Amino acid sequence: MEDAVFVGGGGPDYGTKQGLSLKYANRHGLIAGATGTGKTVTLQILAEGFSAAGVPVFMADVKGDLSGLAKAGSTGNKLHVPFTERAATIGFAEYSYQAFPVTFWDLFGAQGHPVRTTVSEMGPLLLSQLLELSEAQEGILNIAFRLADEEGLPLLDLKDLQALLVWIGENAKDLSLRYGNVSTASIGAIQRRLLVLENQGGTNLFGEPALDLADLMRCDADGRGMVNILASDKLMGAPKLYATFLLWLLSELFEELPEVGDPDKPKLVFFFDEAHLLFEDAPKALVNKVEQVARLIRSKGVGVYFITQNPADVPEDILGQLGNRVQHALRAFTAKDRKELRMAAETYRENPAFDTEQAIREVGVGEAVTSMLQKKGVPGIVERTLIRPPSSQLGPITANERAEVMGASEMAGKYDMPLDRKSAFEILKERAAKAAADAARAEAQAEAAEEPGVRDFNAGRRYSGTRVTRSTSRSTRSSTSFGDQMTKMVVKELTGTTGRRIVRGILGGLFKGR
Repeated sequence: MEDAVFVGGGGPDYGTKQGLSLKYANRHGLIAGATGTGKTVTLQILAEGFSAAGVPVFMADVKGDLSGLAKAGSTGNKLHVPFTERAATIGFAEYSYQAFPVTFWDLFGAQGHPVRTTVSEMGPLLLSQLLELSEAQEGILNIAFRLADEEGLPLLDLKDLQALLVWIGENAKDLSLRYGNVSTASIGAIQRRLLVLENQGGTNLFGEPALDLADLMRCDADGRGMVNILASDKLMGAPKLYATFLLWLLSELFEELPEVGDPDKPKLVFFFDEAHLLFEDAPKALVNKVEQVARLIRSKGVGVYFITQNPADVPEDILGQLGNRVQHALRAFTAKDRKELRMAAETYRENPAFDTEQAIREVGVGEAVTSMLQKKGVPGIVERTLIRPPSSQLGPITANERAEVMGASEMAGKYDMPLDRKSAFEILKERAAKAAADAARAEAQAEAAEEPGVRDFNAGRRYSGTRVTRSTSRSTRSSTSFGDQMTKMVVKELTGTTGRRIVRGILGGLFKGR
């Protein structure tokens, strides 16, 4: 279909071509249906269509099946005959097998190129959602970000944030006068949540080099859009991390991309699989942010497509903005299921040829009820559609094939080695060392400044010839070098087994006199 992504065939004999207009592809969409009804294949054929039209795609591969986009389908596949028969039924005469340009990404750097952001770019709102913080704890996190800006402390990775939280705890009394109550108990709770995040692999997410959004919006030498696939099978073990990362990426696109109005085709299409994870137990502020991004990001040329089992998983205000819809079968075993099925059917523009609610209940695997935006953005009449077969391989590629794709990628080597430049942790460490050195010099100057008679009297007060511990208003420490003691203590605290602690009693005055 010209200027459209071919989806499948509709009508009584499935001979009427159904397509998603590229002009309205940035008006967002929904792919829904029960497990095993064909959502993944629909996602795959849409990615193929957008790529062929020169539109880059970003998608999460939850089950590992989407890696097959990098390899052409085969005539030796057991589904070859059914695929060719289906292509003939829906009038897909140009159907052929082909591979598509793919870039693999992985938060853990195992099944794709590493992808990172910084703590500062994530921001306090999303980070609070990721850590599941209370309102009071979120307030302290906002204080931390404000102080980082005011004091010139870059927050790049988790150890930067942990070090800054320690300093806030040391100065809680003074900070409370300016920002309100700063509870050390709340700081401790945040630190524990950061530890949980570390155990889930969150350390890999934060750091540099951070992801350049331009690397997601590339085309190959033939003008086909790059299909960016995020390996998410392991990431799904930490659902909050998965959802928050995708939402951060969506927010970054919204913040960074310029306004383009209504382009002839999107600059990028973003598929958000397992979308229900984004909205489960999400605070109102976060849902409002998602709604804002969904409403405004289309003017940046980005189309967002939510993939979930049931349309009811998506809040109504957001669901109303999803104009392009592919609804696979829904099950209706309970009264709640039947109610949700009825509500899903009511969102479509009726087709007098069949009952929409019944059609959603009856469509088979690889078949769906579809409605795409037409001229002037008007929703099309609902159709029963036989989804076209994929041109790329159905199912995952091998580990060796994945490694070959990664090795040939333009991204090979760009993000592989982490960069740990000077940031909040290192700055605080330097200030601690400087404070210890200043204290040692003050001690030495105090000793040198004493009158000889006083020094001799103090040395001879005891019958032992050994120099006794000094006791003055300036110091209560032993005669062992103060600088040596404190330097050892600072180094131990800053580079100890946790690698995250900062010595108590030293950092209280670090920011003074800057």
